[in-house]
Amino acid sequence: QVQLVESGGGSVQAGGSLRLSCVASGYTYSSYYMGWFRQPPGKEREGVAAISTGGGITYYVDSVKGRFTISRDNAKNTLYLQMNSLKPEDTAMYYCAATAYYGSAYDLLHSATYNYWGQGTQVTVSS
Repeated sequence: QVQLVESGGGSVQAGGSLRLSCVASGYTYSSYYMGWFRQPPGKEREGVAAISTGGGITYYVDSVKGRFTISRDNAKNTLYLQMNSLKPEDTAMYYCAATAYYGSAYDLLHSATYNYWGQGTQVTVSS
């Protein structure tokens, strides 16, 4: 059974940092592209970042470039999102997701591309 379990969310002040983790099980983690998505209250889910199977290719939505870093440890079946210089507009539920599709940056930042999803971890940034 595929499982993706996020952790690391919390409440921080603007300018602070958080590191999200996502532990995967039940499938061949190293064969799947991975992504982070977020859904602010009352808004649609949006792609934040994606990473290739080996970690050498990454994609980011413009609003987080230079502040967020996606990475993965295939030996630990774990995906990370380091979030620095957090802003109130980063407040959202954050989800990790896995896809067997090796596509374009547009596709990999689009939720419909992904096969498996975690339950999410809440990030709240206060001003």
